[in-house]
Amino acid sequence: MPPHRSRDRHLVTVHDSPPTVRAEPVEAPPSFIWLASQSPRRQALLAQIGVTLQLLLPGDDEDAEALEVVQPGELPLAYVQRVTRAKLQAALARRLRRGLPDAPILCADTTVALGRRILGKPADAQDAAAVLSALSGRTHRVLTSVAVAAPAQEGGPPPKASAVVRAAMPRAPQIAQVTQITQVSRVRFAPLSPAVIQAYIASGEPFGKAGSYAIQGALAGHIAHIEGSHSGIMGLPLFETAELLRRARVHMALGAGQ
Repeated sequence: MPPHRSRDRHLVTVHDSPPTVRAEPVEAPPSFIWLASQSPRRQALLAQIGVTLQLLLPGDDEDAEALEVVQPGELPLAYVQRVTRAKLQAALARRLRRGLPDAPILCADTTVALGRRILGKPADAQDAAAVLSALSGRTHRVLTSVAVAAPAQEGGPPPKASAVVRAAMPRAPQIAQVTQITQVSRVRFAPLSPAVIQAYIASGEPFGKAGSYAIQGALAGHIAHIEGSHSGIMGLPLFETAELLRRARVHMALGAGQ
């Protein structure tokens, strides 16, 4: 039988034989992620949803604290997003510099804000007391931004320019698909007496924590109301983080990409 040709003026198709269908190899989901954070809370939260991780921490040759310096006039949302991106860029360069295996990298940053004021980690006990006094009986925001850099898929479409992070490498630049999301929660403290504030500071818990407190700690008994994500206030919003990891096809307790 001669091949059939359509009479459409704009498209001619020839059907000589059934088309051959090739089965494309299916890439296995990444077996682990790099976590560029030394926070034990983030490690525990990722373990809670079944994520296998390895730490990718700054070395002595990096000034990690410099990334968290607030720029003049910077607002809380812009600040937490910028710091998270800066941490991710540093982590990408770190992995390449150390010659470590390619795997998704997760970075996060949490910021506490009272109005437009960014409340970072307290410098000392006096600073912690001032911050806690300011939060007493008031509602504040907790902003956590999460970013994931996934290895570029071979043969896949190139990532959009706005979602590309290039990490400098002596031989060839590496391109990763980056996704970022920021979760905002609101927390209201009951009035905190000077005695409660001093006792809490004496426990040592405020130090090293944005806003001078930890929601999972002793001061939780003085939190009257929260709106948003409890895990986000702890430092890693699990719902939003799981969505980013699904996009990167990372294996989790309930499956990847599902």
